[in-house]
Amino acid sequence: MVQTNFKEDTTSATTGYIESFQTMLLLEAKAIERCAGLLSGKKIDKAIELILTSKGKVVVIGVGKSGIIANKIAATFTSTGTTAIYMHASDAMHGDLGIIGSKDVLIMLSNSGETSEILALLPHIKQRNVPIIAIVGNVRSTLANHADVAFDASITREACPLNLAPTCSTTVALAIGDALAMTLMEVKGITSENFAINHPAGGLGKRLSLKVKDLMRTDTRNFVVAPETSWNDILSKINEGKIGAVNIVDGNSALLGIITDGDIRRIVQNKTTVEIASLTAISVMTKNPVVVKPEMLAYDALQLMEKRPSQISVLPVINENNYCMGLIRLHDIVGKI
Repeated sequence: MVQTNFKEDTTSATTGYIESFQTMLLLEAKAIERCAGLLSGKKIDKAIELILTSKGKVVVIGVGKSGIIANKIAATFTSTGTTAIYMHASDAMHGDLGIIGSKDVLIMLSNSGETSEILALLPHIKQRNVPIIAIVGNVRSTLANHADVAFDASITREACPLNLAPTCSTTVALAIGDALAMTLMEVKGITSENFAINHPAGGLGKRLSLKVKDLMRTDTRNFVVAPETSWNDILSKINEGKIGAVNIVDGNSALLGIITDGDIRRIVQNKTTVEIASLTAISVMTKNPVVVKPEMLAYDALQLMEKRPSQISVLPVINENNYCMGLIRLHDIVGKI
């Protein structure tokens, strides 16, 4: 149920608008809740099956404010694994009807169900024998009667104080469109990797697509030493690499351990100069370090470094055979995500 126990912000002076503001939000929230109770399971199943079994695309049509909502619904479908486009009903009558193919599914939005531009399209759509899913505020309307599935998006009133501006009605229509898209996404088994394919830019896309192999230090940047490497040579290699660590590998390049700047500092603090001079890599390395695989998401590697009692700033990268492939630094990831 919709919660009404708002906590008013008392950190600054109020002008008295908050009550009206909250009332408008609650009206829209209650409109969606009411809609959820009106929806028919059979209609939902049929709509989902129409889209799932379609060999074409989803064409979402609307006019005015409903057109804006239709455009957003189409964008949501496309970004979540169901190809869709938006078409303005007026443009359709002037050539854009050619967009609609015989294998497509239409979603048509009209609060009244009697929008003239929408009704003008119906005979031409029927000639194409294309199924129609209607999102309407009147299930007895002309559009609803011509639709294969008509979703009841009716409301008791708009949030507008004059009960005129499309507010609750457009919110409910958008929520139905979102619910259709998200249900299809779930049924199709769309994964975060699938989602990332359509969202390559921005923080979200990078979080879902960048992998350890894209950012790790390899080849000439992958500084490794043998188990018998001396203390001075270890320091030289760490300084040369400028990433604060070296991997220790055997003759087959299998990972044995890692030495970091932190290890160096602890040794200097706890041992004498004479003791330090005799140290070798195998005697000071961290055995069985936390490692990552190249196919791991860089974001997951970042979480592995950060979400622990003692933060790690660099990790060895290995393949399934424990072959040392490189190193990845926390700062390399943070700079890209």
